[in-house]
Amino acid sequence: MTVSKPIADLDTHEVTNQPPPLGNGNLFADDAAFVEAVKRAGGAQYARRLSRLGRRAGSAEVLEWGEAANRHAPVLERFDAYGRRINEVQFHPAYHQLMALGLENGIAAAAWDGRPAGHVLHAAISFILGQVDAGTICPMTMTYAAVPVLRAEPAVADTWVPLILSSRYDPASRPAAEKAGVTIGMAMTEKQGGSDLRANTTRAEAFDTDRRTFLLTGHKWFCSAPMSDAFLTLAHTERGLSCFLVPRWLPDGQRNSGFRLIQLKDKLGDRSNASAEIEYHRAFAWRIGEEGRGIATILQAVQHTRLDCVIGSAATMRAALAQTLWHAQHRMAFQRRLADHPVMAMVLADLAMESEAATALGFRLAAAFDAGEPLARLLTPVAKYWVCKRVPGFVAEAMECIGGNGYVETGPMPRYFRQSPLNAIWEGSGNVIALDLLRALRREPEAVEALRAFLAQAAGQEASYDQWIAGIDLEHCEEACARDLIERLALAAQAAVLLQAQSLAAASFCRLRLAARGLTYGATPGLGNAATLIERAMPGSSIPGPTDP
Repeated sequence: MTVSKPIADLDTHEVTNQPPPLGNGNLFADDAAFVEAVKRAGGAQYARRLSRLGRRAGSAEVLEWGEAANRHAPVLERFDAYGRRINEVQFHPAYHQLMALGLENGIAAAAWDGRPAGHVLHAAISFILGQVDAGTICPMTMTYAAVPVLRAEPAVADTWVPLILSSRYDPASRPAAEKAGVTIGMAMTEKQGGSDLRANTTRAEAFDTDRRTFLLTGHKWFCSAPMSDAFLTLAHTERGLSCFLVPRWLPDGQRNSGFRLIQLKDKLGDRSNASAEIEYHRAFAWRIGEEGRGIATILQAVQHTRLDCVIGSAATMRAALAQTLWHAQHRMAFQRRLADHPVMAMVLADLAMESEAATALGFRLAAAFDAGEPLARLLTPVAKYWVCKRVPGFVAEAMECIGGNGYVETGPMPRYFRQSPLNAIWEGSGNVIALDLLRALRREPEAVEALRAFLAQAAGQEASYDQWIAGIDLEHCEEACARDLIERLALAAQAAVLLQAQSLAAASFCRLRLAARGLTYGATPGLGNAATLIERAMPGSSIPGPTDP
């Protein structure tokens, strides 16, 4: 008779030389560059609050919410069981848990409720939660950015803005008047136009004699967060392209039957968040702002969503960097830890420097929003263009440092990589942003002078920086060289922020990015403090490393 061996006896090997899971850390307190950036931007009074959120968001439980929300994609339910059209999207519970965590910690309200450094606090919350899941940040960003647009129409703002400032998440599909809090989505682009919003064909006909309410007919190729309670959108009246707010439910408690979801987009990344193609069939809407001035009205939201593109991209960099540093500190290769090999240490330090520069610039921009500085008008497109464009290469390099384990779906790196191109596309691709910069340089002299003063403040510390800014010509750039100019300004802005902060990364950044213009990680000589940059960027965790007692 044959006796089966116990399963344990069939194991072929013991699993060794694998890093422990990175979890139960503090996504605020364990990140020195982040803590310092928030402090410099005026947010020091929120350190304890952010540390609490950082500890919660860095817990294994909440990190699993991010994984689950992306594994289980949203599902479109066009009709109910009785054949009535409902136009609703069903999400995994983890999506709702993440939405509640963000909104109830003030991510949409902090910038508008009168507190000091509110945009910095908003950005810090976004930076923390963006490392857990970028997709759920999208509806929270749009809700935050909608406030200045809604305030252009006080009669509408009186109803909707208090529900944003309530810092409550209410996922129920019902009229806003019956809810504790609301979210706001956006639907602007159409098939034939994309970023060329003036090519939109959606029409609006007045529904009342005061021309405050309208009926919209047309399509929108992208509608972000289609389960929001209302949507900022654009449509043509006989007076020109105008801005509107389309509610899911009408004031009388009926569904806005003219708002219809056609399909959900099957996207590369950002999978936890639904994006939809929609149609308006005489959908009820309120006019927002002056009729015929729709683009100028809605650009108030776009400016703020671009800030969040910068912060979100910096957050993705930080999340990828943390995974990579953790792996390199715990993985042995050729009798040494990966991080102890000089060639690897150069790559890791270069990545850490890039991450710190992106974070520092993002929070300097948030501080400019709080102060109402003219600088924000130019620094926004500069930062949005460059930081967002650097993320795919950054995540690819980080994934390469981890090796094969970084390429499999059991870990977070593939999700970060799929997410990495989004912010460079959303709210204006590279060419659109570069052209926006040129327009501002030509039309807004106050912003130009603010930019000159900002760059001049860092002069006199590094010769390479002084030479770099001396070569920037803000007056004679033509369209064909717009991308070169915006990249030069972006590198100058990052260097300026690091120099003004007397960051440990400042001198190395100037030598690598300005003097040598080295953009391939670890390949350019001149990074003299690699060990310090790596140690400064190392994530914390409650799980002991192999050399800890």
